[in-house]
Amino acid sequence: MRRVRTSKDSKSWFKSALKAAGLEPMTIHDLRHAAASLAVQSGAHVKTIQRMLGHTSASMTLDVYAVLFDTDLDQVSDALDAAALEAGGDAVRKLRGDLSTES
Repeated sequence: MRRVRTSKDSKSWFKSALKAAGLEPMTIHDLRHAAASLAVQSGAHVKTIQRMLGHTSASMTLDVYAVLFDTDLDQVSDALDAAALEAGGDAVRKLRGDLSTES
């Protein structure tokens, strides 16, 4: 694959397309990061993203995109809370402070 020219006066197909679409300058690599970010936000598993990007390991993918997985912690926490409430009812609510400890 031929490398895209990056000089100011470049007439590359990509830069021409960006200009025609009225988009900000970016690189094709920026699109790769955007695709990975959208995959993370849509809930794709890290192994799926690893394969999509051609990374040799999931740890390589996480090294680059770990910050995007932070919202997963909130989702996991909410799911665990819901499961605990379903399983334990009032005892769990009491531990969380949702019910008064007074009888």
